[in-house]
Amino acid sequence: MSLIITNECIACDACRDECPNTAIEEGDPIYMIDSDRCTECMGYYEEPACIEVCPVDCIILDPDNQESVEELKFKFKQLQEEEI
Repeated sequence: MSLIITNECIACDACRDECPNTAIEEGDPIYMIDSDRCTECMGYYEEPACIEVCPVDCIILDPDNQESVEELKFKFKQLQEEEI
């Protein structure tokens, strides 16, 4: 699954700098996660970094965007190839 930010977001900017895939963008009025770039930190950390730093616990799994571990690994690999 990709992650989403709920309406409880306080736009504190804590999550954006933690995302290794630059998947989090400032929205109006809350931050947004680009599901095409979110790998739930697969390949970087054991747990999603954004969830770890969110002071209001407003980042959750997106029930409408289910992805397997294999799909997340594939997306991670694709993003790595973009950077080369």
